[in-house]
Amino acid sequence: MDTLKLFINGEHVEAENGRQFERHNPVTGALATTAAAASTADAMRAADAAAAAFPEWSAMAPGVRRRMLLDASEALKARGDAIVEAMKAEIGATEAWARFNIMLASEMLVEAAGLTTQIKGEIIPSNRPGSTAYAVRQPAGVVLAMAPWNAPVILGVRSIATPLACGNTVVMKTSELCPRTHALILEAVAEAGLPKGVVNAISNAPEDAPELVETLIAHPAVRRVNFTGSTRVGRLIGEISARHLKPSLLELGGKAPFIVLEDADIDAAVAAAAFGAYMNQGQICMSTERIIVVEEIADAFVEAFARKVETLTAGDPTEGKAPLGSVVNAAAADRIRELIEDAVQKGARLIGGGGSGTILNAAALDDVTPQMRLYSEESFGPVTSIIRVGDADEAVRVANESDMGLSAAVFGRDQARAMQIANRIESGICHVNGPTVHDEAQMPFGGVKDSGYGRFGGQWGIAEFTDLRWMTTQNGGIHYPI
Repeated sequence: MDTLKLFINGEHVEAENGRQFERHNPVTGALATTAAAASTADAMRAADAAAAAFPEWSAMAPGVRRRMLLDASEALKARGDAIVEAMKAEIGATEAWARFNIMLASEMLVEAAGLTTQIKGEIIPSNRPGSTAYAVRQPAGVVLAMAPWNAPVILGVRSIATPLACGNTVVMKTSELCPRTHALILEAVAEAGLPKGVVNAISNAPEDAPELVETLIAHPAVRRVNFTGSTRVGRLIGEISARHLKPSLLELGGKAPFIVLEDADIDAAVAAAAFGAYMNQGQICMSTERIIVVEEIADAFVEAFARKVETLTAGDPTEGKAPLGSVVNAAAADRIRELIEDAVQKGARLIGGGGSGTILNAAALDDVTPQMRLYSEESFGPVTSIIRVGDADEAVRVANESDMGLSAAVFGRDQARAMQIANRIESGICHVNGPTVHDEAQMPFGGVKDSGYGRFGGQWGIAEFTDLRWMTTQNGGIHYPI
């Protein structure tokens, strides 16, 4: 297997002093990828290359950028088989999840291509005679993009597509857990004909990440920072960005509530809750972490949900025989087991579960209470809580107890009532009679509270990656008081 190199100024280059790091398969322990371990000097070179490429790229006609992004979408799909194999080897993903990643990410590039001609300004009425005032959106500069491993193609492409459409250049710091997957994305985008330096990628050893990130944020040419990942790391990145007065877009952790009202269609709710809780082994920021059920129908719901959970077994994704694959590493698996054991010891009833190593079957805990870690901690794995409540008002209170607020769902046959309840939930995203896991390229995606701030997607992404300027022209004389 070839060693992955850095991608700087259109060329594959070794890291300073030839440093490398390794990523191993979470299921077998076999070597998955050897990649270049960038130094701070390498990071500076990447940012310098992006800065040098910015004038040409930002001045390029939007139609030209559009064609390149459309070509990038096709190039990404053409690398589908290689991406699938990389995701299986690096993060233990199932083929279905990898193929979905490629499909949605290619749509994101198409959506971004359409945005190139939608970066608009407006004329503002001025109180000064003869003055015409304009609000103009312009590219910001170099964008630092950081995407996680769990949906590596979707989130990797999302971190760069709209910035490129807006005329910015990009430095992407790839994830230490899936460097080959992220490299394949950048190669696909670059081969669409983008000028050298418009997209750059640096991989790094895990222990070097803090210094590398701070170096990149501090670089004078970097004008925007976008990060998708944990709330813990996002808080650090937000603090560093603030010190350097760099706007940041942070899409962080979630603890998605799924409210089941007394008039819900139980079969539909079970199907949506299981999909939301266990797709990609529950390793999605929108994953259904808390199923909040009104007591009146709780027994019926739990009985039906238990039957579904028992069918969701996990297996080696390379064999493709089970609906679930591997969690990302042994540490994640151990933490999930600890959360389950803590809940059981404190009175919760385990539904499903089992497995070995990083291969964990779906699990649910009934009668979860605030004393249990699983009540408030994000599990980021194939386990969900079932919390029984007396009525809809208590369901809303429990849903809003979390410090996080990314995605949510409400199930009830009376859609007007369900929508009223949805309006009371503190989250950036909420679906009535739909799963908490749902993403579309053109939607405003982001959270509130400790789930971050800013929005990816569609027109809303334009505001994040452009500078808004006030400009005027004067026709006729101005009377000055002095």
